[in-house]
Amino acid sequence: MQSEAYTAIRKNYVYLIAILLFLIYLPTLYDLVIDWSTDANYSHGFLIPIISGYLLWRKRKELSSLSFSSNRWGLAIIILGMVFFILGNGASEYFTVRLSLVITIFGLIMYLYGSPLIRHSWFEILFLVFMIPIPYVIYFSATFPMQLLASKITSGILHLIGMSAIRQGNIIHLPNHSLEVAEACSGMRSLVSLLALGAIYAHLTQKRFSSKMILFLSTIPIAVIANIFRVFITALIVYISDIDVTGEPIHSLMGASVFVVAFISLFIFGAILRRLMK
Repeated sequence: MQSEAYTAIRKNYVYLIAILLFLIYLPTLYDLVIDWSTDANYSHGFLIPIISGYLLWRKRKELSSLSFSSNRWGLAIIILGMVFFILGNGASEYFTVRLSLVITIFGLIMYLYGSPLIRHSWFEILFLVFMIPIPYVIYFSATFPMQLLASKITSGILHLIGMSAIRQGNIIHLPNHSLEVAEACSGMRSLVSLLALGAIYAHLTQKRFSSKMILFLSTIPIAVIANIFRVFITALIVYISDIDVTGEPIHSLMGASVFVVAFISLFIFGAILRRLMK
């Protein structure tokens, strides 16, 4: 009877903390939803909590069989999350405020349920980081170099196969048209989404932590190469035809090709890793 009463009190305690946490972070969550709905770079943010919840639901039997006990280290992580929350709000730095939400959730779960639950659910909790838009300072500082990289390599490949092309910055001048590698074609948008996809794929398909990290980090060069492939194919179409590559559905199909090429590459590399690192 005492055990059942303790369990009921603990559940009420958890519900109270969850409600309090929701109220504290309600403005932050509202701003996140606005960003997901208005910025195409982060529209995948809607899926991240759903995927995280689904992965936890799949483990529900495994998690329910664990023995729970409070871990005081979780309190230190909660304090760290609150410090991030206060500093982020004070400096109007939204990334820090949003990151504090994930840190606080991680700390609360550790404090309330202990290390065993964290060991079995750390990925699903930290996966929520992918719902947070990266700071725009970082985004825009990486965008233009990626535009230059895509245009430079594309023009180099065109020269290699005997096609004339002149590059000026992020613009490739072809005999019948000039092709601009715009901000949307830099590859940053696909990189952000593919990092989340790579994290899930690595977690679900690889056994060793080292192979998970290798496959996840390989998402970066794979996404860059896939985007260069998209720019090259676009330039090739422009070079040999009069098709308007900026119109629909060509533009959307070319954008989708990045994800197709990247996922096939991830699948192949993941299969190689599984064989090499059994």
